[in-house]
Amino acid sequence: MGKRAYRLPFAVISINPSAPVPLYRQLYSEFRSAILTGRLKAGNNLPPTRELANELSISRNTVMIAYDQLLSEGYTEGHVGSATRVTSTLPEEMLQSVPIPAQTSRDSPMHNALSKRGERLVSAIPPVRAHQGAGKFLPFRLASPDLASFPLDVWTRLLSRYSRNPSPDLFGYAHAAGYPRLRAAIAAYLRSARAVKCEAEQVIVVPGAQVALELATQMLLDPGDTVLMEDPGYFGVRGVFIRAGAHIAPVPVDEQGIRLDVVKRNNDHPRMVYVTPSHQFPLGMTLPLARRLELLEWARAAEAWIIEDDCDGEYRYAGRPIASLQGLDTENRVIYTGTFSKVLFPSLRIGYLVVPPDLVDSFIAGRIMIDLQPATIPQAALADFIEEGHFTRHLRRMRKLYGSRQSFLLEVARAELSGLLEIQQSEAGMHLIGWLPPEVNDTDAARAASRNNVQALPLSAFGLKRSTGGALMLGYTAFNEREIRAGVGRLKTALAGVQGAKIH
Repeated sequence: MGKRAYRLPFAVISINPSAPVPLYRQLYSEFRSAILTGRLKAGNNLPPTRELANELSISRNTVMIAYDQLLSEGYTEGHVGSATRVTSTLPEEMLQSVPIPAQTSRDSPMHNALSKRGERLVSAIPPVRAHQGAGKFLPFRLASPDLASFPLDVWTRLLSRYSRNPSPDLFGYAHAAGYPRLRAAIAAYLRSARAVKCEAEQVIVVPGAQVALELATQMLLDPGDTVLMEDPGYFGVRGVFIRAGAHIAPVPVDEQGIRLDVVKRNNDHPRMVYVTPSHQFPLGMTLPLARRLELLEWARAAEAWIIEDDCDGEYRYAGRPIASLQGLDTENRVIYTGTFSKVLFPSLRIGYLVVPPDLVDSFIAGRIMIDLQPATIPQAALADFIEEGHFTRHLRRMRKLYGSRQSFLLEVARAELSGLLEIQQSEAGMHLIGWLPPEVNDTDAARAASRNNVQALPLSAFGLKRSTGGALMLGYTAFNEREIRAGVGRLKTALAGVQGAKIH
């Protein structure tokens, strides 16, 4: 059902019966906004409840509840038998529409209020933002699974199993490290699919991979410690290290991943190194065995920690998934992290880390100091989802689907974007890299794409040092062939405009 509008002299009241927000709340919000923005002035009458209910085809009780809420919060006034009107006691400055600036000037008091750490965090965010509209997924948004392919009926049934007949242990603070059956299920999966050496006791459940990294940095780093990080690398990880007060030393990557010669030349006594060995983010190469062993030997000699982020490790389209770096570790120097956000759905907010046995108790204590524990019922449902085989079946289906979507994107892009963007095939992951001509700035290209309803983040946003070439990152997993083809068409228009090329 669509929106119904009741046109008044001062505004349009718009409600949507299909929305999850109750009708009385929508009506209340419409009037409240009209009052605060000055479209309804002090002393203006609100329509009679019966008349408004008839115009909007809703019950009079709904209108009365909304009016009562406005009255109780002081936005309106009135008496029995008289009209409801906007109160005359609100300060005049509240009855005006004050525009919010698009961005804060560096000279403004609000900007100056930021700490140096806050300024560093803001500077780490890409200059081209993704669209934030509810449910708005535009090609080629990164790290987005195909939600339409998720077995929602199975997931709903599993959630209902615990929501309708919950056991008492799901309602308390009994599982700081995570729901026991989920920890066991994750450990079993990691042993068989990722060659991780672990038992259930070593698995700690957290709300996502970034929180896993946050916990590791809190427990293992002091402010001022040096952290080595792949360059380019994920800006969200950079933010975690900034919040920890660490000194971030960028390490370039080559066609085989992080450069160990640069790692070994660092004289700041690094305390930690962050790597994505199975599928380097964002460039996509795999760290070979020889370099993995070399990294582990360096960590042993330097008494440094390795954070292994198993980024997109499940999505490999040529051969079997690459075994973990942690599985080769004989000195317990590796902290392994993963998440279900990319393989299932982002709002699930369940991730995990695997820690060495001697650190388990300390990490659980640190976990308690962050937020006690994540929500338990979704963990119980996820444990069943894994144990009953739904997880591995879903992964198999998605590998096949995503592989075909990558192939289709490559086919269409090579036909339509020749001379504008050179896209490289990848054996794994959820995005492709498109290289721009040397004279084209990737931030300018990304902004042009955004103006054409395409989300293609610039590679330069992920680099700590200036990169040698500009590129765009194209996520493809969440989009069907029609959406991919349309996205390529809009991207072609955007890039032709930036490069001054003619569209054929």
